[in-house]
Amino acid sequence: MHKNWTKTVCVVGLLAAASIAQEKRAITFDDLMAVQRLSDPQISPDGQWIAYTVTKVDKAGNKSNSDIYAVSIDGNTVRQLTNSPKGDSQPRWSPDGKTIAFISSRDGAPQIYLIPVNGGEARKLTNISTGASGPVWSKDGSQLLFSSSVFADCPDDACNQKKSEEQENSKVKARVYDRLLYRHWDEWWNGTRSHVFIANANDGAFRDVTPGEYDSPPISLGGSPDYAISPDGAEICFVKNTDPVVATSTNNDLFVVPAIAGAEKRLTANKGNDNNPVYSPDGKYIAYCMMPRAGFESDRQELMLYERGSGMSRSLTANLDRSAGGIVWAPTSDRLYFTADDQGRSAIYTVTLKGGDAKKLTDKTFNASVQVSGDGKTLVFLRQAINQPYELWAMNKDGSNPRQLTHTNDALLAQLDMNPVEEFWSDGPGGVKVHSLMLKPPKFDATKKYPMIFLVHGGPQGAWDDIFHFRWNAQMFASPGYVVVMPNPRGSTGYGQKFTDEISGDWGGKAYQDLMNAYDYAIKNYSFIDASRTAAAGASYGGYMMYWMMGHTDKFKCFVSHDGVFNAISMYGSTEEIWFTNWEYKAAPWLIRDTYNKWSPRNFAQNWKTPILIVHGQQDMRVDLSEGLQAFTVAQLKGIPSKFLYFPDEGHWVLKPLNSELWHKTVLEWIGQWTK
Repeated sequence: MHKNWTKTVCVVGLLAAASIAQEKRAITFDDLMAVQRLSDPQISPDGQWIAYTVTKVDKAGNKSNSDIYAVSIDGNTVRQLTNSPKGDSQPRWSPDGKTIAFISSRDGAPQIYLIPVNGGEARKLTNISTGASGPVWSKDGSQLLFSSSVFADCPDDACNQKKSEEQENSKVKARVYDRLLYRHWDEWWNGTRSHVFIANANDGAFRDVTPGEYDSPPISLGGSPDYAISPDGAEICFVKNTDPVVATSTNNDLFVVPAIAGAEKRLTANKGNDNNPVYSPDGKYIAYCMMPRAGFESDRQELMLYERGSGMSRSLTANLDRSAGGIVWAPTSDRLYFTADDQGRSAIYTVTLKGGDAKKLTDKTFNASVQVSGDGKTLVFLRQAINQPYELWAMNKDGSNPRQLTHTNDALLAQLDMNPVEEFWSDGPGGVKVHSLMLKPPKFDATKKYPMIFLVHGGPQGAWDDIFHFRWNAQMFASPGYVVVMPNPRGSTGYGQKFTDEISGDWGGKAYQDLMNAYDYAIKNYSFIDASRTAAAGASYGGYMMYWMMGHTDKFKCFVSHDGVFNAISMYGSTEEIWFTNWEYKAAPWLIRDTYNKWSPRNFAQNWKTPILIVHGQQDMRVDLSEGLQAFTVAQLKGIPSKFLYFPDEGHWVLKPLNSELWHKTVLEWIGQWTK
């Protein structure tokens, strides 16, 4: 390793043990910001080191910064590889293990940098004006793939730079659009397209391998990074959507193109979402993920195997009622590993090439970002829980001998009183069992009565999981002395596709009953919950459900709706991914207005009387700001105690540290005002 790196045997555990004598305390917002966030583990070719990214938040500076670290496979040694105030991330080992490629913005636009493992400074490889992301090495180490957003009609980088500078310097900021999709998530389209490039690993010379008026990687619903190079370096597989109106389509497909030059070829013709191609080490196959139903972004995702020789594809997980993702090959090319949501957790599975024999290797834990060692004997992955942020773990390939490798946050966590998650099951309509997670407050005393915060997740095809969330952190909600209940009603993922499907076209129906039944179960079965002091909060679909509950129940003392849907018809015209509303309501509102009205909270506003805090961001293009404005207007005109928390510089999520601090302060003060 780098000759200047100092070997440091981990002493974090000793420091943590020494601090246990101190009385533990409830988590604060500053503690939440002090947690270091691990991501993107990458195991070295010899299996001895794992590179990963650590992100630290600078609250005072209202920003965060990432650097690259490495931990030995035995967990005894941790080394910091980079130290730049502009952020380093996405480490990728060269095939010979001598170099790590990574992305850094230390010199302007993000570029690929290379750092030699055995000594020397990082050097910039690419110099593309539009920036680089997602490096992928060729097997022989001579080339790297990356992606960049460029103007499709530009033949070279000089043209892209000129157009970018003209946009930036123009005093006229107006734009003319003549097609959908013209804005996405939190950005207006600036005329560029995401393309895949190939770069020489020696001099950084690069070439666009997916030219044209399409996005590759696709704008949404893809895997990571959604492109790959064959082991012989001759072929590049990539993902794009060629439908004329991408805003109404989930039709991502796999294509291949010669690495040197040549015409592209379509590999998949499924009308649903095909993504995340990964070549087998022996080059015979491409594994990928597939959602079969067109227009549905939350269909069960199957792990598919494309045989390059025959051109045929088949499913390896057709009989597994879970959605596969994060796929990685064993080095022997005879099996794959993947993750899937599973009842409030994320499990690691393995499956052989014969298919139909998927085996779950982990249980009751939340795992992600699986990597396999070069000898195939060890799996490396991230693991977290509701009281434990992500750390790096390893286990044997059969799931035995799980062991924690990093202890990045031990010293901080040793000071905090954070309970583990508990769970219960209640009855839903049709005899369906509904799973809920529950968190007790610090210094919990079962003889006391506690107010409750009832959280509803977004999606609606999503789930509350046993995770340490950085935006809707259950420990932060519990810290002032609340019991937190987090149900996973109809629509939630990880409980089978039928359960997920049953919310579409029925947003305020069975899912609402699932939620209310879970609420009633908690009140009846946990005597420490004070039924006279309960509040509900949620974001996105959860925000929708706050408005829906406002018109249908008086069980709560107050509500918090973050970026919620108030008016189903106006939501249709102002959201960007129209395939979502087309699927959820089955048609456009001018064709089935009654369905939209049936499930639109605005049509029950005459029943509103409960105090409500409404939160919305100006840059939210998933659920437009106007949804929050409409709801706040109704609450104010009806004389209901209400507040509107407006973020001009945030989108669907509140990401800036100081904005997040205001969010937590405002939300918890509002709930405390009505429940304490």
